[in-house]
Amino acid sequence: QVQLVVSGGGLVQAGGSLRLSCAASGRTFRRSTVGWFRQASGTERQYVAAVTWSDLAYYADSVQGRFTISRDNAENTVTLQMNSLKPEDTGVYYCAVDLGGTNYDNPLEYDYWGQGTQVTVSS
Repeated sequence: QVQLVVSGGGLVQAGGSLRLSCAASGRTFRRSTVGWFRQASGTERQYVAAVTWSDLAYYADSVQGRFTISRDNAENTVTLQMNSLKPEDTGVYYCAVDLGGTNYDNPLEYDYWGQGTQVTVSS
């Protein structure tokens, strides 16, 4: 079992920054891929970024160069640093754990999900 607690959302103006954190319990976290997804109102959940157990980072094209995902296995946390935020980044952000570690951009592959945090970027 893995439990995830997400924190760090909020309201920011376009061009600003926010930092999201995902704190996990469970030793399997260290051997898993951790992903961030977001969901805007009325849309499907969208892949944002993922980091593998070996610390390889992947990003959606829409956030490449603006967002940075990182993990600290000693602290069982994954962080998403979001810079140069745009109004289209608005949504509820979720972190998730994929124990299988294969298709990191597919939300159906993930086994555990955090509760989500609202990110709102005003224009």
